[in-house]
Amino acid sequence: MDLSVVDPVALFVGLVAAATPLLFAAIGELVVEKSGVLNLGVEGMMIVGAICGFATAVKTGSPALGFVAGAAGGCVLSLIFGVMTQYLLSNQVATGLALTLFGLGISALIGQPFTGVKSPTMARLEIPVLSEIPLLGRLFFSYDIVIYLGIALVAAVWWFLKFTRRGLVLRAVGENHDAAHSLGYSVVAIRLAAIAFGGACAGLGGAYLSLARVPQWTEGMTAGAGWIALAIVVFSAWRPWRVLLGAWLFGGVTILQLNLQASGFLSWLQSLGIPAQAQYLSMTPYLITIAVLVVISADGSKARSNAPASLGRTFTGSG
Repeated sequence: MDLSVVDPVALFVGLVAAATPLLFAAIGELVVEKSGVLNLGVEGMMIVGAICGFATAVKTGSPALGFVAGAAGGCVLSLIFGVMTQYLLSNQVATGLALTLFGLGISALIGQPFTGVKSPTMARLEIPVLSEIPLLGRLFFSYDIVIYLGIALVAAVWWFLKFTRRGLVLRAVGENHDAAHSLGYSVVAIRLAAIAFGGACAGLGGAYLSLARVPQWTEGMTAGAGWIALAIVVFSAWRPWRVLLGAWLFGGVTILQLNLQASGFLSWLQSLGIPAQAQYLSMTPYLITIAVLVVISADGSKARSNAPASLGRTFTGSG
């Protein structure tokens, strides 16, 4: 095993890039759940955002328009979920699962002509002077603009939920929608706005996958990222800055297992008589996700106290 091939700086840079799709999807889902809605269709919205963004960027030659299209695609799909659950009062869990299956299917259909096509590349944002600082320049000031947008979005969501009246109203709807309705707030309209925002964020995360993280279209390329984003929201205890840490944690696990494969870690294990294959390391992010959820679930009372009280409950009053 040759650990010298693992560059710590490159590892951190790769970690941040791998975490960005998870960050967008998770911060959007956090806002949705803060409003009292449980949308399990994050995976479907991400994959639709990925193909909408990729197809638009290829056709127009503009990655920026691709990201706009990715956000729009995720938003439209989320509004289907919103209409089904808020107006037609369908079950949120079942509708979210159906949304994921629909998103995977429609993206595979749309994406058939784009398999094997390369997308336009997106340049890194080299910040003058700062990006030239030894070590720190590579670590913090040489990413593409979408990565900085993701971190800024976390700060904006934190500020919105904590310091604004609209954020307070949204949290009130998530805690007790009947009380919020009795005070004259439109529960359905507030939740639809939150659902649309969450869908746009998931679409952005998917677009980042197909336009920057892996600049090509592959059927099913989200590979469970939407489910990991849902786990990050629970892991973060519904707090925005913890979402950032959670995304970096799971992104770090993904990049670390790739670097361990490159370092000959599997060959080293095999030399010790331990059967090891690349698939075992590829399972690591998902095993970590399960382990984190098990640990959190062990303290059920604490988890329930952090979750919005009306999460997953259907509002039947007039909105």
